[in-house]
Amino acid sequence: QVQLLESGGGSVPAGGSLRLSCEVSGDIDNDNYMAWFRQVPGKEREGVAAIYVYTDTKGYADAVNGRFAISLLNDKRTLSLQMNSLKPEDTAMYYCAAQSRDWNHPLRSSGYRVWGQGTQVTVSS
Repeated sequence: QVQLLESGGGSVPAGGSLRLSCEVSGDIDNDNYMAWFRQVPGKEREGVAAIYVYTDTKGYADAVNGRFAISLLNDKRTLSLQMNSLKPEDTAMYYCAAQSRDWNHPLRSSGYRVWGQGTQVTVSS
C-alpha cells in the first residue's frame, strides 16, 4: 500500500523560494504519474506539476511553468517540488499525489488514487 507524506511548507515573502518534499512508502508502479496539486478554500484542486515515473517526463501548469520544478529523488522515494519566484497567488495547501494513468491529463486530480495530507504554503506580498 502506497503512502505519501509531505513536508517543507511554510511562509515566505513574495519572490522567495521553498522546496516541498513528499516521502513515498510502499511500492510505486513506474508506469504511472506522480504530481503536485494545490488548493485554496472554496476552489477546486489545481494541478501544478506532474512527472511520469518511468521516464522522468515532466509537465507544468501555465501558472507555474518556468518557476517550479518537479523531480524524483532518492531512488524514486522522494517527490520534490522546487518553487522559485513565489507570488502571493501561489498561497495554498499543496498535496502530493501518486498512481495516475490518465495519460492525456496528468494534471487532472480525478486520475490519482493516492494522496498525501498536504502542506501549507503562504506567500506574503
